[in-house]
This record gives sequence, C-alpha cells and structure tokens, in this order.
Amino acid sequence: MTLDPLLLEVLACPIDKAPLWWFADEGILYNPRLRKSYPVVDGVPVLLVEEASDVTDAEHERLTVKAEKEGVRATGPAPG
Repeated sequence: MTLDPLLLEVLACPIDKAPLWWFADEGILYNPRLRKSYPVVDGVPVLLVEEASDVTDAEHERLTVKAEKEGVRATGPAPG
C-alpha cells in the first residue's frame, strides 16, 4: 500500500503532533514515542485517538528493529 508523498509530508500524530513511522507493508503509521499505531484503511490514514492501538514492548522492539533495518520513512518534510 502506498500513501501520497504530499500526504506523508503533513501527517503527524494527533496526540503529540510529532512525526510517525510509515510501515507501508503493514498498513500502519506508528508513533514510537507514545507506542501507538494508527491503521491505514483503503489508503486513508485513520488518525483518531480512539482508533489508535497501544503497542506492547515486544511489538515496539520489532517495529524499531524493522525501521532501522529497512529504513522506514518518517512522516514530515522529506529530507534534502
């Protein structure tokens, strides 16, 4: 699943207003600071606080390793 690059530039966590990690292959946006994930349904990010899922320590570790290994893109302006 892909998200529009312009959309990725403006997406932020609705709670702390900071960037999210975009895991395209899993269809989630993840906030590693608050350990919350947000679903992307049919290409539409669902950034509602009540729809966020709390992430366990093990899942956080898995996502952190995956982000480092695969160079997962964070939302916000593209570097460069």
